[in-house]
This record gives sequence, C-alpha cells and structure tokens, in this order.
Amino acid sequence: DFGAEGIGLCRTEHMFFDEKRIISVRQMILSKTLEDRKKALDKLLPYQRDDFIEIFRIMNGLPVTVRLLDPPLHEFLPKTEKDIDNIAKELNISNQNIKSRIIELHEQNPMLGHRGCRLGISFPEIYQMQCQAIFEALAECKKKKIKPVIPEIMIPLVSTASEIKILGSLVKKTAEEIQKIHSIKIKYYVGTMIELPRAALRAKDIAKYADFFSFGTNDLTQTTFGISRDDSGKFLNDYVENKIFNQDPFISIDERGVGELIQIAAERGKKVKIIVNDEIIEAYEGECLSIVLFISNKKNLRTSPKLKENRGMFCMMGSCQECVVLLNGKKVTSCNIFIKDGMEVRTGNLNEF
Repeated sequence: DFGAEGIGLCRTEHMFFDEKRIISVRQMILSKTLEDRKKALDKLLPYQRDDFIEIFRIMNGLPVTVRLLDPPLHEFLPKTEKDIDNIAKELNISNQNIKSRIIELHEQNPMLGHRGCRLGISFPEIYQMQCQAIFEALAECKKKKIKPVIPEIMIPLVSTASEIKILGSLVKKTAEEIQKIHSIKIKYYVGTMIELPRAALRAKDIAKYADFFSFGTNDLTQTTFGISRDDSGKFLNDYVENKIFNQDPFISIDERGVGELIQIAAERGKKVKIIVNDEIIEAYEGECLSIVLFISNKKNLRTSPKLKENRGMFCMMGSCQECVVLLNGKKVTSCNIFIKDGMEVRTGNLNEF
C-alpha cells in the first residue's frame, strides 16, 4: 500500500521472541552440548521456515535481505525469578543451572561482545538452521508456484574477510544440500552489513566473498566515536551546545567520520552491490540531509540486483520540509530521494536538476 519495493532488512531475531518459540530458543542457549543444541534447533526450524514461506509469498518476487541472528544470546534468557521458575519447569532443569548459565553469558559490553557473525563462528549450527529454513521455504514456494524471491543473506558484524569466507561457505553448503534433496536450483546472494570501522577499511578483502554490502549506521557511529547510543543522551546535548557536534550523530550522520568510512567501503568494495536499506532510513528518520550526503558521492551505488532498471528504491522523509542542501552543485529541497539506474540520484522536484 505504501509503494515499498522490497524488504531492506529482515531481522530474524524478532521471530524468536514469540511465546511458542522462546522456550526452544532458551533450551538451545542453555544446552551444554552440540547434540542438545541441535535438538532445540530442530524445534525452531519449522517456525523459521513457515515465517519465510509467508514472507516470500507476500513479497511475490520482490527482494528480501535476511539478516542472520545478530544479538547476543543473553537477550533471550529469562530476566525475572518468575520467568526462571517457568523455564526450569518447562525444561525440567534446576533454577540454579539457569542462573549459572545467565552468569556465564553475561557480558560487560554486549554490543562489542559475542554477537553477530561471532555467534555463527562459535555455534555454526544456529546459522545453518536459519539458512536451511530460508532454502526450504524457497523450495516450498516453488512447489506452490509462488513467484520466486532471490534472498540476500546478510552475515552481520563482519570485521574480517575470514569471517564471511567461513560463514559464506556454510550458506553455500546448506544451499547445495537443499538443492539436492528437492532437485531444484536455488539462487541467492551472500553479503554483509558494514558496521565496524575495520570492515570499512578492509572492504576490498571482504568484497572477495560478498555479493553485496549494506551499512549499519547505528553500530558504525557507535564504534567510530566510541559512544554508546543508549548512554549518550546524558552528554550529547552538551556537545551540541558547545558546538563540538552540530547535531546528535545518531540523528544526523557524521559526514566527515562515519560518512567517509562509508565512502571508503564503497570505493574499496567496488565489485559488490551497495544496497541502501532501512537501517539508514531508520537511523536517520527525518534527516533528509543525512540521506543526501550518504548517496551523493557513491559512484558505484546500485540498487538491489533484482530491481529492474526502470525502478528505484526510495525513502519518504516526511518531516524535513526545511531541508536545503547542495547536491552536485545544485540546490535540493525535496525530501523524496530516489536512486535509479544504479547511479542517478533524483528528488521529487526534478526541475531543479
């Protein structure tokens, strides 16, 4: 109804919080052996598969970027004594065992801890289950003659080429197994979200194993400045008042720091498709300036490879009527920004170009 032409970021962790599923998720996390984890993951597989079948059915051939599990595992564990009692009864384990596992998984700084692709390296069976669910969903859609989707599978929080090489191989192996079982050919893409400064700087190496890049501007801003988004509200107003920052960098993108890292990644990762997804739009909602600054100098900017040449991705920023910036030397006053034909940037006021 709103004219969307794809899903730029499908966060799979949200699928795990359903009341029927969270028990199996917690069982998986509390498991001490690979065998026990796989038993729990076998229970989660049908849920994930059904989710993807429904998503692909609704999208009807439009692009979907699926991010594999990103948050640290402790986020799924019970928080209150009542929740601990309930999960202990449900899984027939002691309260003390659960509390011990919660302590084991506790991290001083979980944002920089055991999350994203690091989970996939430590527990590859988790990502394997998610990929199996995606590919089995594609097989089921083909069986039901639903218009095929070519999923873009995103490996989160990559900082080295080795991480995406290892996990990309896991995705490929899983796809080959499902293709053999169902006697079908599956097309998909594997990429990553550039959300760490090292990933931006080493984009050329990472691009060897990636079909696309996306940009996670929340984490990239946090790790570039060394500022926690959750805690920065206590002092960022002081920085704005003292003109250290023109605006809160979590509201308006830091062009000279974060923006330059994005530009470096785009230039060094030239062979990949740069996808503008809802991470940027979500992070800077209402900030037309941020989107224009992000887009304007990206020579190799492309939309998702599945979009036809005469279609473009767009963001509707409804709260920045006063925004006036220069783009390629020309004044831009519209807050409807279009990316079309791989490079061209347009606004709703086409007469200004």
